[in-house]
Amino acid sequence: MGDVNLQDSYDVSIVGGGILGCAIAYFLSITTDSTIIVMEQEKKVAMHTSSRNTGKVHAPFYYNPEKKSSTATYALKGFDMLKRYCSFHSLPFKEDGVVEIATNEREIDTLLKHVQWAHKNGLRDEDVKFLSKHEMLQIEPNVKCEGGIVCVRDASTDYGLINQKLMEDAIKLGCKTSFENKFRSIRYNTNTNENRKMTIKGTVKDITTDYVINVTGGNSLDIAHNLNLAKEFTDLHFRGEYWIAPQKYNALTKRSIYSVPRNTEYPFLDPHWIIRSDGRCEVGPNAVPVFGPYAYTSYDNLKNVVPKIFASCKVGVLKLFLNKQFLQLVSNEFSSSFSKTKMVNRVRRFLPSLNPHDFKQRGMAGIRTILIDKNGEFASESLVVEDDSSLHILNYNSPGATGALPVAANIARTLVQKNIVKSTPKQINFPFSDEIS
Repeated sequence: MGDVNLQDSYDVSIVGGGILGCAIAYFLSITTDSTIIVMEQEKKVAMHTSSRNTGKVHAPFYYNPEKKSSTATYALKGFDMLKRYCSFHSLPFKEDGVVEIATNEREIDTLLKHVQWAHKNGLRDEDVKFLSKHEMLQIEPNVKCEGGIVCVRDASTDYGLINQKLMEDAIKLGCKTSFENKFRSIRYNTNTNENRKMTIKGTVKDITTDYVINVTGGNSLDIAHNLNLAKEFTDLHFRGEYWIAPQKYNALTKRSIYSVPRNTEYPFLDPHWIIRSDGRCEVGPNAVPVFGPYAYTSYDNLKNVVPKIFASCKVGVLKLFLNKQFLQLVSNEFSSSFSKTKMVNRVRRFLPSLNPHDFKQRGMAGIRTILIDKNGEFASESLVVEDDSSLHILNYNSPGATGALPVAANIARTLVQKNIVKSTPKQINFPFSDEIS
């Protein structure tokens, strides 16, 4: 994948080969002739969160427009851009829709509120509709609920494949890569003999550069801290686990089924019934606190115990762990991690025909990293922190993959407007000519 780099000096260096990093590389490679490199610690892109997710293209009907307006905006636009990109490259994009259900009458009010949010976030009347209990039975007879929202502007895809294709496209346009090169540190160059503003120290090679874009997901805050940015935040990591449903359940519903979230101030969503783009069905994810961004196994988790405990001795995290409600939720998530039955039963509330004993295989776990402020509160949206020579995307979580293309296009435009890169669009066949003009 073009990993021969004789040059170690670049105009722009992107640290992180997830879907956002590769999307930025893609749009920059189209927009400018500036030299660009993607630095990635793994042997290829999309090894972590970008491929370890539900694969849903999320419609913004359950995002509070007062707290997540930018998230909703990018998710709305991301649907169209992902659809165009997948069509252009013949990648999976299944417009299968999604249902959010109320398991009791009290949750009906939440569904009605979500319909209002949907309209404020730009969804049309025909995109999202509230259905009564009787109407729900007509379209999803195996779902037990008191009512539901059906959103047709929701889809299933494979973000890992999209991520890989974005990187391939960027490489064809001149972008370079440095794989298996793990970030160690970064510093500003103060020596007048150095021709670049910054040096990124890696385990394999160092890269000198004039501008750094940090899109490393679970490691992004650590890199920002390395430059004394965003010091008022710390982070916590949550592992989302899945169980794969046997084929006999593949026709149980026509759509993925979500339940109304019960604790919206915390990152604990009840597990969903997920139908993937290839037809596989899964139960998940939960949200188990872990000690690192790659703690997919117990062994990986334990390796990070000491440094994470030390890093977590900040006021905000300590306040959070004194919160009884939070600790109770943590306990519930741990129990569903250790017990397959408890995990499946959380979905069985609305799909009563599921039998936990039928579930034999775990799915691929993913990890979400969330920022915590000094008050012990979780950041609700992604956070952009920057200085003259660097840009850091922090707290970039779901629906981050859905919004990656419009976010990346916007970053590319901004870098041109700030004269960090020069606009030199290439005359090529690609699906987003309107996004870079």
